Amino acid sequence: MNFIRNNKNQLLITLVLAVLWSFFALKAPQAFLSGSIYMTFLSTIPFITIVATAMTLVVVTGEMDLSFASNMAMSGFVFAWTSQTSGSVLLGAAAGLAAGSCIGALNGLMITVTGVPAIVATIGFDFFWRGTVMLLSNGTTRTLEFLNSSPSTAFFIGRVCGVLPAQSLWALVFAMVTALIYHRTSWGDDLRFIGDDREAAKMLGLPVSAARAGVFAYLGFAAALSGILATMEMGNWWPTQGDGYLLLVFASVFIGGTSVYGGSGTVWGTFVGSVIMGIIEAGIVSSGWSGFWTRFVDGLTLLASVSFYALASKKKRWTANG
Repeated sequence: MNFIRNNKNQLLITLVLAVLWSFFALKAPQAFLSGSIYMTFLSTIPFITIVATAMTLVVVTGEMDLSFASNMAMSGFVFAWTSQTSGSVLLGAAAGLAAGSCIGALNGLMITVTGVPAIVATIGFDFFWRGTVMLLSNGTTRTLEFLNSSPSTAFFIGRVCGVLPAQSLWALVFAMVTALIYHRTSWGDDLRFIGDDREAAKMLGLPVSAARAGVFAYLGFAAALSGILATMEMGNWWPTQGDGYLLLVFASVFIGGTSVYGGSGTVWGTFVGSVIMGIIEAGIVSSGWSGFWTRFVDGLTLLASVSFYALASKKKRWTANG
């Protein structure tokens, strides 16, 4: 009973995933009872999962980052340019990850040093980095034919045993590492405390500014990793890379039970939430509905989940206060 009580939200979101899968399996059995759609899921959902699991730490801390999509594009461009120039995929990946981490750290420093609200600062950075990458690339796509001949490419997006997309393993490992950081380190404890009551955390001497800046740098690394993997999978880089991920990432986080007020959340919930978002999009199209329904249903799902958890939290506080 204690296990169920302590993991109620995680069990609930897992149940939602099972019900949703069952619905689409009945509605579109030709797709959902076929192995090919799951290979597609394992190829595409990891790009959402990687960013969403890192975003969980940002939201738990009571912050918000709306610039990760442009970070994906900028890091992807650095990867593409460096790889083409040097002829080394590994060097390009290292440069892209470094660029993404620096962009995230810059977000965190501006927010913690100047006191500008995160939502305002990251909107500004989103326009800045998107504009920068447009200027650097002249708004044109870069085709990366050499990726197919590089043995390093298989390390990132190859097919393990000829079947399993490697990016799914990267997403799984990244989610596990994030969960360990969040649940098994003092930094994770600090993030929850800061998100719950920042002023109390300061009074207790917790490194509030460093912790807040750290989650933005971590998200920057995740955005870069996702952008690089997406570039490799598609075989080209495009200047609008990352567009369309904003809703999917935040929906994954909030569907998974992370509080919009900060202070609580689970990486498992976000992981399952990202799978749910992937299934919804594929399920709608496979069921024969117009693709125009996808964003409508995504938005409705996000609003419903945020409202549900907010009301549940409010009810919990009322019960605790007698």
